[in-house]
Amino acid sequence: MENVKASAKKFMINYGVLLGILSIVFNVILYVTNNFLSPHWSLGILSFLISIVITVSAFKAFKKENGGFMKLGQAIKIGLGIALIAGLIGTIWTVLLTTVLEPNYSELMLDVIRDRTLEAAPDITDEQLEQSLSFQEPFTKIGFIAPIGIIFSLFFGFIISLIAGLIMKKENPFEDA
Repeated sequence: MENVKASAKKFMINYGVLLGILSIVFNVILYVTNNFLSPHWSLGILSFLISIVITVSAFKAFKKENGGFMKLGQAIKIGLGIALIAGLIGTIWTVLLTTVLEPNYSELMLDVIRDRTLEAAPDITDEQLEQSLSFQEPFTKIGFIAPIGIIFSLFFGFIISLIAGLIMKKENPFEDA
C-alpha cells in the first residue's frame, strides 16, 4: 500500500488564517454594533463554535489528503497550530483596537467594570470601588490582554483538538510505529 503523508503545516496555516480572519470579522461586527466591551455570553459560545467548526474541517481535510488516517498527535499538532495562528491574528486586531480605534480602551473597560460592580454590590463604598478598579486596571492594558488572548486561544485550541482528535483519529495499520 502506498504510504500517503499529508503536510500538517499546510492545514495549520490555511485553517489558522481562516479562523483568524473570521475572528477579526466577528470582532469588527462586535465593534461596529458597540458590543465589544461587554458582549452577550451567547456571542462567546458562537465564537467557540466557529473555532470547533474550523478545526474539525481542518481535520477532515487532513484525513482526506492523508489516505483517511490521522493520529491523535497529528490532530493536536494541527489544532494547536491553527489556534496559535488565529490567536496571533486576533492579537493584531486587539492591538489595532486598543491603540488606534479606541486608544482609551482601558478607561472604557474600567467604566464597564465600575458599572457591573455597582450593579452587583450597590452598597460598596467609594473607597472599596476605587481599590477594586485600581486592582483590575492592569488587566485592561494591551500588555496583559495580548498574551492572555494567545494563551486562551492555545488552551481552547488544545481542548477542541483533543476531543475532536479522539473522535476523529484513525491509525494507519500499514504504517510503522
